[in-house]
Amino acid sequence: MRDKEAAYMSMRHTVKVRGGAAAAVVAVLALALAGCGGGDKPKAKDVQSTSSPQPQGNASGATPTGGGSPAPAQVLASVNGESGMTLVINSVQRDAGGFLTVNGQIKNGGSEAFAGTSAWRGIELKGSGESVAGATLVDKAGKKRYYVLRDTESRCLCTTGISSVAAGQSVVFFAQFPAPPASTTEVEFSLPTFASATVKISG
Repeated sequence: MRDKEAAYMSMRHTVKVRGGAAAAVVAVLALALAGCGGGDKPKAKDVQSTSSPQPQGNASGATPTGGGSPAPAQVLASVNGESGMTLVINSVQRDAGGFLTVNGQIKNGGSEAFAGTSAWRGIELKGSGESVAGATLVDKAGKKRYYVLRDTESRCLCTTGISSVAAGQSVVFFAQFPAPPASTTEVEFSLPTFASATVKISG
């Protein structure tokens, strides 16, 4: 009889312990859920410290106001040539050292490629191959003609390698000459196959 009572008391004690453990587990879960729920939000400083660095400037890649495409080049003169070709002069600038540089574009407004570029090299600088070495400047006031400068190996100081100009294509060119006297303010630029153009000198 005593053995049965002892066993009963042992079972009762075990149930109480297990019931207490279960209650403890429920209490822990409740606290965990409360912590995940409407707890305090992280401070702005904490969020900033863990976020990735923000790129500098305009993140969208859009062009800032006033920083768009460069303004179109100034056109000092435009003359026509053969087969729908057009020569445009954008600048005639005196450089340090007594040089004068002409910059411009040759445009093919025709429907076929222009292959007559060999005439542009003239007869003075055949060693330059296809080029605009045949260009000249005339100082009418000083009654003097200027030819494209060359280096010590007889290569022109000008654009080279123009073997043809495709239909609709524009080719940028430059040619460098000895500078006329400071009193000369305009010159006549000529390139074979094109009409001559009178242009103002800058600088």
